[in-house]
Amino acid sequence: MKRSDFILKSCLLTAGSILVPSTILNSCRKDSFFDQEEFKGSVLIIGAGAAGLYAGYLLRSKGISFQILEASDRIGGRLGKLSGFADYDVDTGAQWLHGTNNILGDLILQTKTKITIDDSSMSYWFENNMVTELPKDPYIFEHKNLPDISFKDYAHQQGLDNSYDQIVEAIAGDQGASASLLSAYWNSKDEENWVSGDEDFKFSDTFFDFIHQQFAQTIVNQINLNKPVVSIDYSGTQIQVTDQTGAEYFCDKLIVTVPISILKLNEIQFNPALPATKTDAFARFGMGPGMKVFLKFNVKFFPENTYGGSVCAAYLDDSIGKTTNDIVLIAFVMGDQAANLHALGNDAAITNALIQELDLMFNGQASLYFMQSFVQDYTDKPFIKGAYSYSTIGMDNARQIAAEPIDNKVFFAGEAMNINGHHQTVHGAVESAYKAVLDLITSS
Repeated sequence: MKRSDFILKSCLLTAGSILVPSTILNSCRKDSFFDQEEFKGSVLIIGAGAAGLYAGYLLRSKGISFQILEASDRIGGRLGKLSGFADYDVDTGAQWLHGTNNILGDLILQTKTKITIDDSSMSYWFENNMVTELPKDPYIFEHKNLPDISFKDYAHQQGLDNSYDQIVEAIAGDQGASASLLSAYWNSKDEENWVSGDEDFKFSDTFFDFIHQQFAQTIVNQINLNKPVVSIDYSGTQIQVTDQTGAEYFCDKLIVTVPISILKLNEIQFNPALPATKTDAFARFGMGPGMKVFLKFNVKFFPENTYGGSVCAAYLDDSIGKTTNDIVLIAFVMGDQAANLHALGNDAAITNALIQELDLMFNGQASLYFMQSFVQDYTDKPFIKGAYSYSTIGMDNARQIAAEPIDNKVFFAGEAMNINGHHQTVHGAVESAYKAVLDLITSS
């Protein structure tokens, strides 16, 4: 899947041994180098996803005292892996590295981690036929000066009639959204800042393994699981954080890396209350339902990628980039389609709905060759509640406001807080963590 067709030039700054795109910093200033700054206080990080883990990794490199409070019983956030389903470990969460001109791309180069370009081909279920070419080009959303209307409305405005709706749904789904909710204008403005590169890569192992090995293993003693934070009091000299059990933690600085869905729902109480400009910014984000369903077959009957299903708009061959004898198809389901499947209530019903659609596309072969399935429904995860952030109609500068620190005490990171076009990605989450730690240190 192509995350972006934009390739922009970017200078790089060195922070230790990691190359950092200058676009994630305010400017190419001397005080942006970690080795020139000192901080003697203590830090708490809320969340052990990619952003929280990388923030901890950076703090450890500076010898700064910190702890991570993770709400769930595992690290990784929206990264994950499943062993035993196939003859390779399956990425149940984030799977693709979108370009290599970023922090993670540099680290992959340094560590000689094996990745493979995903140049898989696309087919389309269009007017009840499987085709490799469409009468009209549906990839119309990366132009400049688009109107602030939904992908769906813009597609119709440009002459793509209802027969293209599910293909447009798949394109919007790549951005984590329903086509009726994703802004054509603000999404294209986000893409203008993309500097990571236009090729997608898959890990020979898993993305989760890479993040775990490079970051989590170095800070395992600072990670505290099953600690859902319910309140943050930053009114005093020290910040007081309280978890669900009533346990209290104190720190001088705080980095909040929870998904934007948690902030939108006000599941963490702040004292003083966050400014209305901040909470209004949270409200303007989109983050909808999302799931990945892995379908294992004993015969391959499908093309590498298929866009256009009405139950699932995007089916993807999971074997691309893997050494495997197994045949696994991903149903990559976002937005309204994910909500519809979630509403079926159980994994068996979800699987059955997908198999029925694949039978329609492939003349009953899905039922004939089906072996087993695994459903990863991020809508169900109580501390995630969805896929990833997207820009809604009227988004404006919400992302910039959301990412601003509070009183130089409370800092925000995570994919939604990446203000340079790399949100929705693991490397974007990592970049936001770099900026949060840099701001934390330099504001002292």
